[in-house]
This record gives sequence, structure tokens and C-alpha cells, in this order.
Amino acid sequence: MAMTLRLTEEETEILRRQAEREHRSMQEVARLAILERAESSDRDQHVRGLARVVKERHAELLARLAE
Repeated sequence: MAMTLRLTEEETEILRRQAEREHRSMQEVARLAILERAESSDRDQHVRGLARVVKERHAELLARLAE
């Protein structure tokens, strides 16, 4: 799917410099950044879920440790 990405001049320059550093196109750098952001968000959500499970399973122990 094609889409238009509207960037400020400053954002465009940042993207251009990053693309040059990586020897990639600006489009590829932007696409990879989107994927990285989504994967990071998925990981964060997964870790929060695991922490919630641990908190629920070990609530009594955690309460004693807090005393």
C-alpha cells in the first residue's frame, strides 16, 4: 500500500542523514523505524503482561516483602 508521509524540513533532513549513514533509502529507513517501534511496543506489552501474572501469583510473598 502506498502512503504519503508529511515531514517537516527538519525531520526530512534528519531522515536524509540517517539514510546516508545506513546506506539505505529514506523510504527504507522510515519503514524499518515503523517496524522497530511496533516490535518494541509489542515487547513492552508482553513484559507488562508477564509482570502482572507474577504480581498476581506471588501477591502474598510480595506483601510480606513490603513489610
